[in-house]
Amino acid sequence: MRASQKTAILDAALAVVSAQEGADITLDAVARRAGITKPGLMYHFPTREALLLAIVEHAATRVEAAMHEALSEDGLTFEAATPAQRVRAYARVAASGHTSRAEYAVFTEAAYRPALTAPWTECMAAWFDLPTALPESQRARLTLARLAADGLWAAEATGVFPPDPADRTAVLALIDQLTDDHNRSTRQGGVAQ
Repeated sequence: MRASQKTAILDAALAVVSAQEGADITLDAVARRAGITKPGLMYHFPTREALLLAIVEHAATRVEAAMHEALSEDGLTFEAATPAQRVRAYARVAASGHTSRAEYAVFTEAAYRPALTAPWTECMAAWFDLPTALPESQRARLTLARLAADGLWAAEATGVFPPDPADRTAVLALIDQLTDDHNRSTRQGGVAQ
């Protein structure tokens, strides 16, 4: 299958998830949205499970791409970024509304289907991996920052109690404080990780 055709089908699937507000996705609905026949869809994704797994992989890849973009805006690559800078990039993506309601619905669906968690784990594990050499207090700050970003993503994607713009800005400023490598290393007299 051409990559562009696969992407178009998976984008259509996310559009179906978004339009149905996370309702159960069907092959028929995705085929209609993609402008192909159901047999045409099944040629590429022979079962609903195969389609769901591909949708999860697609959504996880889109979120990860947005995080890479957030790092590049700071002139960083993933390899050069510290764990704190990676968490900060995730927080900016979570708060930006860049990730859609559909991606969040796909993420939460994976929580109830263990077979669908692997794509999220594979994409996100390296972003949230904290070296064991980090001091416990720094690990706790970075974990707290990530959990705050998780909450921002949930609120923004679902529309359930999203923060107003001033509060969102203040929360991001607090996350920046929690993930501030320079100030932490200076105060602790150590090297930033």
